[in-house]
Amino acid sequence: MSGWQEVRLGDICEFAYGKSLPAKSRTGQGYPVYGSNGVVGFHDQSLTSGETIVVGRKGSFGEVQYSESPCWPIDTTYYITEDQTDSCLPWLAKILPQLRLTELNRAAAIPGLNREDAYRQRLFLPPLEEQKRIAKILDAADALRAKRRESLAQLDALLQSTFLDLFGDPDSNGWEWSVVEDVAEKRKGAIRTGPFGSQLLHSEFVDSGVPVLGIDNVVSNEFREGRPRFITADKYERLKRYTVHPGDVLITIMGTCGRCAIVPDGLGVAINTKHLCCISLNKELCLPEFMHAYFLLHPTARRYLEDNAKGAIMSGLNMGIIKALPIPLPPIDLQDKFAKIVQYSKQQKARLLEHNEQLTYFFASLQQRAFSGEL
Repeated sequence: MSGWQEVRLGDICEFAYGKSLPAKSRTGQGYPVYGSNGVVGFHDQSLTSGETIVVGRKGSFGEVQYSESPCWPIDTTYYITEDQTDSCLPWLAKILPQLRLTELNRAAAIPGLNREDAYRQRLFLPPLEEQKRIAKILDAADALRAKRRESLAQLDALLQSTFLDLFGDPDSNGWEWSVVEDVAEKRKGAIRTGPFGSQLLHSEFVDSGVPVLGIDNVVSNEFREGRPRFITADKYERLKRYTVHPGDVLITIMGTCGRCAIVPDGLGVAINTKHLCCISLNKELCLPEFMHAYFLLHPTARRYLEDNAKGAIMSGLNMGIIKALPIPLPPIDLQDKFAKIVQYSKQQKARLLEHNEQLTYFFASLQQRAFSGEL
């Protein structure tokens, strides 16, 4: 750490006040307009003349944004340019979030950051050339994370495009239409919600036992582990008609409505709450992967749900609406082809997510070492 000094933030930079630019006055093109939490519009003039650090002053106070180009920070922000510091701006933009400015609120009503509080935060200041070296290393590491995020987004977009290419125009393919109720298994309770009212009380949840699935397991449109909820084996025996099975399709019908996921293999015995509609499909007519994508992506399904949901958007789905949802019947071998693509996509996504977690851990470690003089 030769040449490093411990300083206060106020010793090395000044927080300049942003300037008001009402939304109605912005031209909508040109330079980015920054609020406390990022870009809020565009304008044909800029307030700064070069790279700029923007720090939230009101609302999302303490949040740090970095603009490589001139921009207009509005009056809910502070900003830093080369005129307000002798430090390397990319380095400063990276160390500012480490100073926990988001925890310095003293306002009683509207959350805000007092710049004098920010100025008192202490940090280690390396020589200018070392600042530039650190910024360059962290930029390269962050670029790897950005590429992984881009790959994940492209994978999702490719899957959506593939589904619409295969199934987007059922009429021109001469496929028959049915409804969800008719593609479910031919048995009582093939389409069901979870136990209502006194059938299952919150007080009956226990620390371990048979899992109870809820909205949190489905809200991401992929099955995820959620808040642990269990019932005893004895309670399950009384509620076993609500059992979910691998390949069942779950749809949220209360709270955050209109989300959809497939029960994975290996879950074991579980039931669902009243907040979910569970569909056990006749897999000779309709595969879960097709139903899941159709519900979320197909224009016919989306239009039907928007037209028939009660109240606000997707706030009032019920079993009757879901049962009557029109659905085309593509050949099962074509559905199977898509299901295999989905499985391959999931495998690739899992690999990318694991790699992204490793990169995030590596980046955090790199930051810690960089700002403590160990890089």
